[in-house]
Amino acid sequence: MGILFSFFAVVALIVVVFVGVQGANLHYLFGVIIPFAAFITFIVGIVYRVFRWGKVPVPFRIPTTGGQQTSFPWIKASRIDNPSSALGVAVRMALEVLLFRSLFRNMRSELRDGPKLSYASSKWLWLGGIAFHYTFLIILIRHMRLFFEPVPGIIKIAESLDGFFQVGAPVVYVTDVVFLGAVTFLFLRRVVIPQLRYISLAADYFPLFLIGGIGVTGVLMRYFFKTDVVGIKELTMGWITFSPVVPQGIHIIFYVHLFLVSSLLAYFPMSKLMHMAGVFLSPTRNLANTNRAELHVNPWNYPVKVHTYEEYEDDYREFMKSAGLPVEKE
Repeated sequence: MGILFSFFAVVALIVVVFVGVQGANLHYLFGVIIPFAAFITFIVGIVYRVFRWGKVPVPFRIPTTGGQQTSFPWIKASRIDNPSSALGVAVRMALEVLLFRSLFRNMRSELRDGPKLSYASSKWLWLGGIAFHYTFLIILIRHMRLFFEPVPGIIKIAESLDGFFQVGAPVVYVTDVVFLGAVTFLFLRRVVIPQLRYISLAADYFPLFLIGGIGVTGVLMRYFFKTDVVGIKELTMGWITFSPVVPQGIHIIFYVHLFLVSSLLAYFPMSKLMHMAGVFLSPTRNLANTNRAELHVNPWNYPVKVHTYEEYEDDYREFMKSAGLPVEKE
């Protein structure tokens, strides 16, 4: 049910564009107002979510560890998997954010004949995830050429490296092919694997369909439909200068692409995609494991009257001695 709902939700978004642009001639609404509103929602939503997460108290150190904790000098500690310093935390966080280290080390479990529980590597998921995220990043960098005049050299270098495998005109970007392949892999993984399909909800399928729709419309716009790139550049530069003008003659596929991107921006802060910011605020990742070196006291614990062993022995010393129990004080 979740997969069908998500699919038809994206189809409905595309139909809205055709009705609004071609039917009602609402070019300014879909070319200026909705993108501006989506971008503001994106920024305000992320700031709000991060602020809410930042207010959550974390009285104890609860890092997720995968190695020996720092203790005695003669015991070798794992300074990255179980960091005890800010530098170790920074290195572990960098490996997590840039290389998805925990996903690389992920294992899958299967119940086989016997019954026997077996474990195996799950590197395909890591490869698909890292291909998806890095191609998404490179495509985003390439699109920045629409917002600068003149275009910075770093963006030109990224374009030339991305399009080194030229087989015709226009240049075929490697990231376009890899991006669509990665999205397809992540979707099929949820559909083919029964256990994953069972726990998948509409919130898992909808971003995949939405991002896939953005990728497909982008490819169609670049390689199959004639789109006025100069007009699109005029529109985007109008956004930057806050003097937007919607040129005539821009193909409808651009408005579909732009509306799907706007939908993704507006949906982003309220979705699971917020793990992009949440990973930096996760106490299981951003805290050093100093539980043995320091005493961490819950700051809002109310005072509790305790009965120490010395007091206990003072109260029951004679009874303990008569029962033959050892006591510290005679």
